[in-house]
Amino acid sequence: MAKNFESELTQFLNGYKTERADTEARQRAGRGRLWDKFIDPELQDGFKTARVPQDPYVYYQND
Repeated sequence: MAKNFESELTQFLNGYKTERADTEARQRAGRGRLWDKFIDPELQDGFKTARVPQDPYVYYQND
């Protein structure tokens, strides 16, 4: 494969980013809304201690 080869997909993405300069900023904002969250360690410890153990076979009825 030639060193200067670019696939059609790469060409499309480069053209898209050139036409829409705010693409990366919108991607970062979207990532911030979905993934980059502060996790409170004390709150997480409370969740872990409040957890109820699950039976080994969840569909078994204890009558």
